[in-house]
Amino acid sequence: MYSLDINFLKDRPAYNKTSEKKPRGKISLPAGDLTPLYIGVGAGLALPILIGTSWWILESKNAELGQAIVQLEQEKQSLEGQIGSINKIKEETNKIKQETQALVTVFDQIRPWSAMLQDLRDRIPKTVQIETIKQIAPSAPVAGQPAPNPAGGIEIVGVARSFNQVNDFMLTLQQSRFLKGTETRITTAELIDAPVPAGVTLPQGFKPPQIVRYTIQSSMSDVPASELMRELEQKGTVGLVSRIRNLQKTGVLQK
Repeated sequence: MYSLDINFLKDRPAYNKTSEKKPRGKISLPAGDLTPLYIGVGAGLALPILIGTSWWILESKNAELGQAIVQLEQEKQSLEGQIGSINKIKEETNKIKQETQALVTVFDQIRPWSAMLQDLRDRIPKTVQIETIKQIAPSAPVAGQPAPNPAGGIEIVGVARSFNQVNDFMLTLQQSRFLKGTETRITTAELIDAPVPAGVTLPQGFKPPQIVRYTIQSSMSDVPASELMRELEQKGTVGLVSRIRNLQKTGVLQK
């Protein structure tokens, strides 16, 4: 037997309306204000432009910084060259100053023999004679001891009528500013027969009078010549005094 299954609901208008399918692939846009949509699209477009512009500015700044660094390196090398030249000039200047100061120091230690001999003439008693005067070279330096006087010393050999006169001569020499008073001393003093002048014959049995042969030694004064200007002028050493005053005017030699 066969049974028929007939669905009469399909023929109803209400069923047909609800069972109709909507078309696919279509997007419905809102019918209201589209400003937010435009803003979103503008922001999406502006972002790449902003990134590109920022990158271009950054690259430009990097290029400028690179040029600035190159310029600074060049200036640094130039300054280093100038500093080297300045340091070289300073070294040469210091060397010249040291040489000048050494020369001035030596110059300030000069003791003109003319002034010293005049000083001896002014101090020697009338009854004392000087036979020889010689300069003693400075002694070699010894470790652990004070440095020797670079000017050296002086030795005077002569004769006098008595020991007292020799002693008086030594005392006057100790007052000289050209010599060191504490190092002025009599090293030898002895009685001898007075020498007979050449061509003179003494009578037989006549004995010549005795006199004292002496030796006095002293060290040169280490007082700078710039501090002895009055004494040098008094002894007639005008040239040295003028040179010292010129050096003092230029500032090379302190007053």
